[in-house]
Amino acid sequence: MGSEIVRNRRDLPPAHYSFKIESFSLLLNTKVEKVESGIFEAGGYKWRMVLYPNGNTKSNGKDFISLYLAIEETKYLPQRWEVNAELKLFVFDQKENNYLMVQDSHDGGIKRFHEMKKEWGFAKFLPLETFNDTCNNGFLSNDSCVFGAEVFVIKPTGKYECLSMVKEPAHGTFTWNLEKFSSLTETTYYSKAFTIGGRKWKIKAYPKGEGESKGDWFSVFLYLSDYDTLPPKGTVYADYRLRVLDQRRDQHVEKSGKL
Repeated sequence: MGSEIVRNRRDLPPAHYSFKIESFSLLLNTKVEKVESGIFEAGGYKWRMVLYPNGNTKSNGKDFISLYLAIEETKYLPQRWEVNAELKLFVFDQKENNYLMVQDSHDGGIKRFHEMKKEWGFAKFLPLETFNDTCNNGFLSNDSCVFGAEVFVIKPTGKYECLSMVKEPAHGTFTWNLEKFSSLTETTYYSKAFTIGGRKWKIKAYPKGEGESKGDWFSVFLYLSDYDTLPPKGTVYADYRLRVLDQRRDQHVEKSGKL
């Protein structure tokens, strides 16, 4: 997908660097191909703005102001270094008292700086005709102009998360003898903990029912015993069957569920 240059106006000045050039006409008379700003730091790296006042003709920038951002002092970076950064370049409109912001629309203006590509920007940053039109625009006023740069470095944190669904999960059975049922007086009873699938579980029973079933039903639940070891908002998915054995007629009551 091809990139597209997006131009917007804003009042807020560039966050990281401004580059003012005075006596701009004298600079043009020197026939200098490009002008470099001083080095500044942003996002833990060193940068420099590079301006072609008559356009970077090698990159089809004839009749335009060409403006770039270059990463500097890369000899101090580790081998095979790479820096990803969101790049925005600016020129100040002194008549309107705001900034023209120029950004590449592709990938949100994020550029990948590395050993083979240390400079990113725009060969066609601003038409020279527009820049020099002091009657209708304020980019060049009193023979001075101001350019700017914002560069927000994207630093990977190294953290990631993986959701894994097990095709053939561990399974097992557990039998709990709830003795002297008729004489039970507590509202709730728990079995001892048992381990299946690397997690600890218990059976939770309400002899006289729970909630809307209280007084009419025997309520049984599967309980995750080691829930407190899960990460924040961590979830365990499980298919289960709970069964109450009929000790006389072998007609067991079984219910299936998911959690």
